[in-house]
Amino acid sequence: MTEGDDDGKRTTLAERPGEPPVVARMIVEIRSDGTRTIARGAIEEVTSGERVAIEAHGSTPLSLARSLAKSMFSAPALARQAVKALLAAKKSG
Repeated sequence: MTEGDDDGKRTTLAERPGEPPVVARMIVEIRSDGTRTIARGAIEEVTSGERVAIEAHGSTPLSLARSLAKSMFSAPALARQAVKALLAAKKSG
C-alpha cells in the first residue's frame, strides 16, 4: 500500500508481521465548512485493479457515516465485495 507525503511523493506503508494480504484499498477525502460535510473517494480491488467511486454527504458525523455506508453498500459488486472483506477481517481480528 502507498500513501503520499508532503512533497507529493508516494511512499510504501509498512507491512506488519502476521497481517493478511491487502485485498482492497479505500481512500476517502473529507471536506467540511462546519455546517455540511462531504466525503468522496474510491475503493480499489487489488487483484483486478478495478475502482469504484464513492460519495457521501452529511451535516453531522453520524449522518456522514450513514451516508458513506449507504454509498458503499449500494455500489457495484466490486465495492460490496471489498466492504465484506473489510468487515470479515474486522470480526476475526
